[in-house]
Amino acid sequence: MILTAAAQAASYIHFKDLGLDPVALDLGFFQLKWYSLAYIGGILIGWWYLLKLLDQPGAPMARRHADDMVFYATLGIILGGRLGYAIFYQPQLFLEPLKLLQLWEGGMSFHGGMIGVMLAILWLCRRNGLSWLRVHDYVACAVPFGLFFGRLANFVNGELWGRPTDVPWGIVFERTGVALPRHPSQLYEAGLEGLLLFAVLAFMFWKTDARYQPGKLVGTFILGYGLSRYFVEFFREHDVQFDGTIFATPGLHMGQLLTVPMILGGLYLIATAKKRRERVEPIAGGPSVA
Repeated sequence: MILTAAAQAASYIHFKDLGLDPVALDLGFFQLKWYSLAYIGGILIGWWYLLKLLDQPGAPMARRHADDMVFYATLGIILGGRLGYAIFYQPQLFLEPLKLLQLWEGGMSFHGGMIGVMLAILWLCRRNGLSWLRVHDYVACAVPFGLFFGRLANFVNGELWGRPTDVPWGIVFERTGVALPRHPSQLYEAGLEGLLLFAVLAFMFWKTDARYQPGKLVGTFILGYGLSRYFVEFFREHDVQFDGTIFATPGLHMGQLLTVPMILGGLYLIATAKKRRERVEPIAGGPSVA
């Protein structure tokens, strides 16, 4: 299959012909990259959507709490994402502190960022006497925006490409050094982790009583992300630093192994959500809801 795909590479889309540039704005002395805009856009749009959710009856926190949380969550995303990347993918970065701080060079872990955001939420809830699990439910509904924009930015950067393929929509990423069409796995992830997961959570929030069952929405989020990521990793090339290791084996990619606790945790939260249902006393957003 690979030999056939290589021979027919000229008939496939070549990434260089798409005219995509990782730099959105170049002023000479300053460059603004699409990857940075993805983070900014995901946080701002997610904040806006979170406020819409909090307008509904039985909200677990007020706007002032959401405003504070944006600051803490942003720190959690950046610090947790970078530290998570170093821990799970590039431990040698701890021996080069200056490189560890070079966020503009790329290298962020979703799992690390998720842990950072969870710690930020726990800190906010403890300080303000809020229900940490219900706050997680609401925040989870807003996270797919960031995942969607982040994966699109990965595609624009021409990074995290997929495995060689002969499917008609394969793309030749010249940065790989081999003229083979590959799965645009970044777009697969944008569709599953971003669009599909957002649609599922939006339906559950607006059309069901899921938000009155603490843990059900966040459980659905981490289960949905875990399953999506595990599936897409079969089409995604393993990270180059894992060449020659067990983590280069499909089914055992680092990204897949890190999703296993998410899948199990999501199933647990969903299965036990009804037991946690109780009269919801709102912090904002209208009257009590039984």
